[in-house]
Amino acid sequence: MQHTTTPASDLHRIVIVGGGAGGLELATLLGRTVGRHNKATITLIDKNRTHIWKPKLHEIAAGSMDINLHQLDYLAQAHWNYFQYRVGEMTGLDRENRLVHLAPYVDEEGKQVTSERSFGYDTLVIAVGSRTNDFGIPGVTENAIRLDTPEQAERFHRSLVNACIRAHAQNTPLKPGQLQIAIIGAGATGVELAAELRHTMRGIIAYGLDKINPDTDVVLTIIEAGERILPALPERLAKSVTDILQKLDIKLRTSAKVVEVAPDGVKLADGAFIPAELIVWAAGVRAPVFLQRLGLEVNKINQLVVKQTLQTTQDENIFAIGDCAACPWPEQGANAWIPPRAQAANQQASHLAKQIRRRLNGQALEPWTYKDFGSLVSLGEHWAVGGLMGNLSRGTFFIDGYIARIMYNSLYKKHQLALHGFFKVALDTLSNFIRRTSRPTIKLH
Repeated sequence: MQHTTTPASDLHRIVIVGGGAGGLELATLLGRTVGRHNKATITLIDKNRTHIWKPKLHEIAAGSMDINLHQLDYLAQAHWNYFQYRVGEMTGLDRENRLVHLAPYVDEEGKQVTSERSFGYDTLVIAVGSRTNDFGIPGVTENAIRLDTPEQAERFHRSLVNACIRAHAQNTPLKPGQLQIAIIGAGATGVELAAELRHTMRGIIAYGLDKINPDTDVVLTIIEAGERILPALPERLAKSVTDILQKLDIKLRTSAKVVEVAPDGVKLADGAFIPAELIVWAAGVRAPVFLQRLGLEVNKINQLVVKQTLQTTQDENIFAIGDCAACPWPEQGANAWIPPRAQAANQQASHLAKQIRRRLNGQALEPWTYKDFGSLVSLGEHWAVGGLMGNLSRGTFFIDGYIARIMYNSLYKKHQLALHGFFKVALDTLSNFIRRTSRPTIKLH
């Protein structure tokens, strides 16, 4: 019996824009199912060449994670999992002709690699994530470093190591603000970065920079406009984290509105000035601005508004998942929205992979229901604090310490398992453990 193969030009075209946690997991799941069996073509588009799990960016910035050991090459992942990867940044959308428009891709030397081009789709999934929101405050772009991308995290780490070497090499006392770090925004990213820095700075200085006292010379300050840190998480959890940060000698400035970021520090609305050599902007969240130009419904922070099926409200052929999607949370009330968390993106990717297969079979789509498993905040290599079960029960179960840290790390392992499977993750974990015996525990360059 002769076996026939459907020509690629006749297959249903699935295009996923954005290779973050949700987008890459979705492309991998679809590739292993419909792509592998030649039921559709799957194309992942991302402006970067490699993937890093975004919740780990604070560890890259602090130096406790070596990006070279954890980044994933999109081309290789696509080859292994039966989908295509195309480099480029989405700039627009032709909904009538079902085309995604990409900007030219230019390399680090300014040379054009790909020209402006477009890709056709039958099903489009937008998963471009979110960015920090500077709220138009003067000086943020010029004088602060954001942690939206691996490149920014690496830039901060280089600046951090250089600051330590500079302080150790000089023959004069530390200048005002020198070796002081201001972190603006007390959400999970800001809090985790501060705690990670308190631990890794001791490690950096221990490698021969002994003229610096990590406990007195290095000053860490978290600045938050709200009344408390971790405003999106339960108050009890925030109180527990506050106590730990104070024990780590991390200064907290709450109810402190930033009005300007200067080259040498941060100006507050009450007239106070916090000197700092390094400034990190980790406040606010918004989706990319180009989403406003697609002719789809967006909210005030540029997120695409979607229905419970994850379809955009104005085009049933276009879906959105992850931080760039505003999805209703009816269990929490009429005006509640799913929070921008990695667990939401993971759940949406798993759900949508099944629904796209239903779509290919002509079946009706099922609504997605968010399961809140709680929140975990990392406070260094051996400590975390969290609340489990979230809103599945009225009484949240709080955990902390090393057990909480293991559970925090398991979230990353779950992401890796979705991309690689058990065998490869086990081998990578073992090789990284062995490698730690012959490499510095802190990245020093």
